[in-house]
Amino acid sequence: MPRLAVIRQDFCQPKRCSLECHRYCPGVRTGDETIVIDEKTGRPAISEQLCSGCGICVHKCPLRAIKIINLPSQLEGRCVHRYQPNGFALFELPIPRAGSVTGLVGQNGVGKTTALQILAGRLRPNLGKEEATQRELIEFFKGSELQNYFKKIDGMKVVYKPQAVDDLPKAVKGKPSELLEKIDERSVVKELVRSLSLGDFLNREIKMLSGGEMQRLAIAAAVAREADIYFFDEPSSHLDVYQRLNAAMVIRSLAAAGKAVMVVEHDLAMLDYVSDYVHVLYGNPGVYGVVSSPRGVRVGINVFLNGYLPEENIMFRREPIKFELRPLSKAVSGGKPLLSFPRLVKVFKDFRLEVSPGEVFAGEVVGIVGPNAVGKTTFVRMLAGELRPTSGKIDFNLSVSHKPQYLKVDFEGTVEEWLHEQLGDFDPSFAPDILQPLEVEPLMERELKNLSGGELQRVLIAACLGRQADLYLLDEPSAYLDVEQRLNMSKCIRRTTEKREAVAFVVDHDVLSIDYISDRLLVFTGEPSREGRTHGPLEMREGMNLFLKEVGVTFRRDPQTGRPRANKPNSALDREQRARGEYFYLH
Repeated sequence: MPRLAVIRQDFCQPKRCSLECHRYCPGVRTGDETIVIDEKTGRPAISEQLCSGCGICVHKCPLRAIKIINLPSQLEGRCVHRYQPNGFALFELPIPRAGSVTGLVGQNGVGKTTALQILAGRLRPNLGKEEATQRELIEFFKGSELQNYFKKIDGMKVVYKPQAVDDLPKAVKGKPSELLEKIDERSVVKELVRSLSLGDFLNREIKMLSGGEMQRLAIAAAVAREADIYFFDEPSSHLDVYQRLNAAMVIRSLAAAGKAVMVVEHDLAMLDYVSDYVHVLYGNPGVYGVVSSPRGVRVGINVFLNGYLPEENIMFRREPIKFELRPLSKAVSGGKPLLSFPRLVKVFKDFRLEVSPGEVFAGEVVGIVGPNAVGKTTFVRMLAGELRPTSGKIDFNLSVSHKPQYLKVDFEGTVEEWLHEQLGDFDPSFAPDILQPLEVEPLMERELKNLSGGELQRVLIAACLGRQADLYLLDEPSAYLDVEQRLNMSKCIRRTTEKREAVAFVVDHDVLSIDYISDRLLVFTGEPSREGRTHGPLEMREGMNLFLKEVGVTFRRDPQTGRPRANKPNSALDREQRARGEYFYLH
């Protein structure tokens, strides 16, 4: 059985430990060089050939930096790329198909972006060695579709839309109109401007664009170029539901033109909407990842939610994820009112928000949905006391905990030190109810400033829920999180709200997260950046119907998992549900 010994470089801090891995290793004690300490860096290196797999170093490491993994025997010799000795390893690769969109789904840190970079020719696979020749690559993939792919890769034209669109202003200067005119190799820019609603910012400087605007520009720039294969890494980030579905249709248009397209996406509704085939990636985040065989999109997503790959006989999650209909909300079933707010108006120079009166109940989670720039964050900030209404008064004697939309923390120290600064002494239930489900415990010794976007998001959610409060406000908590982390986050919010008989308002654009977490919905409509208004809180069926009618898409439920699935435009189910006014089919 092949064995992996991985040292997470982002976790390993030799100056903050006593090199327990080396001191307690049985192999080292008997004179073998199972673990060697580098004289220059002070970091350990583990010999996988000498390692017995006892796991002592794993348990002794105070920073949780070491993983020893016994892999299934069928993966022996199938490592496509390894970043360094004791580094992350990727096994197998997904298969691009001309005329189809292939989706990749899996946890953060299991190699989705690595797989894209290899197929795009940005990263040369080394087959688990220092380097591999072209002949070795072709021999490795002999008998598969990837053999021909790697024979032709040097002559293929590839377009890659990266994950980090925030870096776009560093690479490109000027205005979006100038960029698109320069790269319009397929003569589709006019159509893209309409489809992706680019008109409002075409003549603004790229460095002045918001995250959502840069994402739409990056998608348009990728689609406008002529290529053999297109890669899109997390195209839904920063986009609202309406923009996500429009982006999905634009990406699908490439497949309709005979192009091969590959998409990494955590929004399962968008992944379902855009993809023809799906590869499930599983493994241990930051340690190794395995690419499964391709499946049809419905089957692939359901297999991912079930956590079991029947053909490979691999179980990668203990319990399946199910979406179940909840009973009537507390507003209908006689709950205790906790918070009411009057009609509120907030006026800025070019924007007006009008909030209708509402009432929420103890133990209730209210989802907030609507397009970008219609006042959702403004409403949350008014409830948090950060903004004063122009008209109307928020007058309640409730303690508030607020997780803002943007992740900015200026703190020198570890995650644990920052959490203690925010919360004081931890409540006994804090670790089992919040830190463990959100996977924050392994981050406690990390420097806060060195966390990734997803890691920082989980820490901020933990801090928000760790405060004893009557009202919890979470603005886009699913951003940067993978599917499992989003659902774990949703469970934490529900558990905390019900246990403390508090109220939570959650702003999000992920339909599955909103469906999973919400008792009722507060729906925002209006004209982005000009005016917004609220409806509700409404019961889920009424709220989702109103919201999705505004978006212009119908959803049904998958009979196997209960998850919401977007209907293809003008399909039989889409026409039937529109005729009945059932944009969100519950049964």
